Amino acid sequence: MAHLLFRLRHVTDEEAMEVRQLLDAHGLDTYETQAGFFRLGVDAIWLRDLSQLEDANALLAEYQAERQARARQEHHEALARGDAPTLWQRFSAHPVQITLVGVAIVLLVALTLLPFLALG
Repeated sequence: MAHLLFRLRHVTDEEAMEVRQLLDAHGLDTYETQAGFFRLGVDAIWLRDLSQLEDANALLAEYQAERQARARQEHHEALARGDAPTLWQRFSAHPVQITLVGVAIVLLVALTLLPFLALG
């Protein structure tokens, strides 16, 4: 029976390609599935041979640790150069989206606290 190895939802094309190449380079027997038109399935990479599961998990754990270290290093370098986006820059780029998210948060907090405030 196949084992779900790596979900591809919310993964960049670059990361997905790196994972595919890593698994292929180590000779792991994998296949991919797509979620389909109505998104009822799973975008994922599956492992056919369960005897390779430990090796595959170790490879993916090492890859993800390296990718995380690389991303943190790039972020620290961007902060040092002053290129990292600030909250104000993000708000300037997407004012409507950030305003709507803020309004939604305030409404959720109000709806959550309203029963307790009505008791008093």
